[in-house]
Amino acid sequence: MGFFKKLKERVTSPKATVSLKLNKNVYALGENLEGALTVASEEEIDATEIRAELRCIEKRKTRRLETETRTLPDGRQETRQVWRDHVEETTIHSANPQASGPTHLSAGYRSDFAFSATIPPGGKPSYASVDASVTWNIKGVIGVKGRPDVTSSTIEIQVVEAPEIAMISCEYCGTLMPETDISCPNCGAKRKA
Repeated sequence: MGFFKKLKERVTSPKATVSLKLNKNVYALGENLEGALTVASEEEIDATEIRAELRCIEKRKTRRLETETRTLPDGRQETRQVWRDHVEETTIHSANPQASGPTHLSAGYRSDFAFSATIPPGGKPSYASVDASVTWNIKGVIGVKGRPDVTSSTIEIQVVEAPEIAMISCEYCGTLMPETDISCPNCGAKRKA
C-alpha cells in the first residue's frame, strides 16, 4: 500500500492552491512589477520555494520549403516540394522572482507572499500582428520536491514603451535633469515654476 501511495504522490500535485494578484495589468519597459501570491494548503507540504514565473515569448510565422513523399494508388512513390507554415517560438526574457524560500505548509495554511520583478528596459513591448507576436505572461508557483509543482492560472500582461521624459538644464548650475524633477539632483536648487 505504501508503494502505491508514494507513486501516486510523485505524479499528482499536492492539495494546495496559489493565486496571483497584480496591482495593474499594464507596465512600461524598465518598470518594477509588484504583486502577491496567496497560498493555501489542504495537506502538509514542504515547499522548496514560492515564486512567480515571468516570461516574454516571441512567436513568428515562417514558411519553409519541405520535401513530401506520398504513395500513389498504383503503389508508386511520388516526391514533391511543398511550402509549409511553421510557428517559431522563442523565450526572450525569463525571470523567477522568489517570494519565499523553503516553507513548511501545514493543513489549513493560508498566507500572502509579496514579490517583485523588473521588466527589463531593453525588452520588447507587447505586440501582435498577422505573422508575429510578443506576449508577457506571469503565473504563481509552489515548488515541491519530488512532486509536480502547484501553479496558478497564467495572466497575460501588457508591456508598453517607457514614456520619454524631456531633460532640462538647471537654471543655477546647468546640470541636465528630468523636467519632472522639482529640484536639481546636483545643486539641490528648486526649479522656478
